Amino acid sequence: MKKITFTSSILSIVLGLFLCCASFNASAQTFTLNNSSSKLTVEGTSSLHDWEEVAEKQKGSIVINNSGSEPSISSLAIEIEAESLKSGKSAMDKNTYTALKTKSHKTISFKLTKVKSISKVSDGKFKVSSTGDLSIAGVTNSTDLDFTMEISGNTVKLNGAKSFKMSTFKIDPPTAVFGTVKTGDEVTIKFNSVLSQ
Repeated sequence: MKKITFTSSILSIVLGLFLCCASFNASAQTFTLNNSSSKLTVEGTSSLHDWEEVAEKQKGSIVINNSGSEPSISSLAIEIEAESLKSGKSAMDKNTYTALKTKSHKTISFKLTKVKSISKVSDGKFKVSSTGDLSIAGVTNSTDLDFTMEISGNTVKLNGAKSFKMSTFKIDPPTAVFGTVKTGDEVTIKFNSVLSQ
């Protein structure tokens, strides 16, 4: 009898853990980035004029548990095809791809490693403070990223901006016209990402 009771107890614990995990997984929802509805730009300066490049191809996903009073994020990953960055000027794009070493490093990516805080701004809208691995031109740096997250039905919108120096990723700022036009070291990535189920 003791052996049967012991075995039954073990089975009860295992079953309880299984149901707990199943409940958590049911609460966690995955949202996938909608490329056509999302926008990501890279902005910078030069000795001649300011410039902007727009990413035409990007993908990603976020996993959110929205069952509590405030949502939690278990994963977030965004990937941009480096040669989909377009400025409208082919010469500038070519210099950009050379600086980004796109022949050997096809993508620019951000992968969440830690959520430091999530605070409510209004119904369905939250301010997120996070840290993640930003990879550009084959170099990965741990990067702080703050953004707003808006959850509405089957859609999640992420909005934010991050400024950094290209030299921190071992990138030589692009030049043009035989080096007479020089790009500033600091750039800003701005994103308005729409993800849906």
